[in-house]
Amino acid sequence: MIEPTETTTAPRSWKKSATLALLAVSALLGSVLIYDRMTNPLSFFGTAYDRQSPAPALVGTGEDGQPLALSDLKGKTVAVFFGFLNCPNFCPTTLAALERVRQTLPKEKQANFVPLLVSVDPKRDTVSKLNEYVKYFNPHAKGMIIPEPQLTEAAKAWGMGYQYVDAKGLDYQVNHTTGTYLVDADGNRRLVWDYSQVTTDTARVAQDVLAVME
Repeated sequence: MIEPTETTTAPRSWKKSATLALLAVSALLGSVLIYDRMTNPLSFFGTAYDRQSPAPALVGTGEDGQPLALSDLKGKTVAVFFGFLNCPNFCPTTLAALERVRQTLPKEKQANFVPLLVSVDPKRDTVSKLNEYVKYFNPHAKGMIIPEPQLTEAAKAWGMGYQYVDAKGLDYQVNHTTGTYLVDADGNRRLVWDYSQVTTDTARVAQDVLAVME
């Protein structure tokens, strides 16, 4: 009877293994970079949308008490975010950050960058309070109040959410999504930044704005 024998192969040198591993990593990184270039050719700091992605409609009352639609701001580069005037942190911090971004832009570009705060608290946010609030941060900033149920429909179209909850010392609090959406001069939604991006890296956010403006 023939006894089974153990077949062994020559051990691979660590240098060869390391080289193969580096090649595999390089190939993976290369495919990731190619995919990123295809989906995000301008290498945005924010998350990019397809260039031909018309921004969902926003129609309501502006901070000046006049009818306002997002389409009225065509020709401007608009930073849209949803918030409310009793917001203790995210909303004022976002508006302050967007003002830093505006000031970082070249002088000739600053007037074409418009923050737009869409209220998710139309029950308490009044036109006069909204006007005072947004203009405190930037005299060119805009605000919009959309009544229910149109607000719910608009928020859903933008992929953002909000919820009214009880809060100590207040009638209620509003939990809401904190992303900021950038809409180009043609009315296309180009990218979205999360809260931490907008508030911690002014220079890179400003680079995104300039790339969209060009």
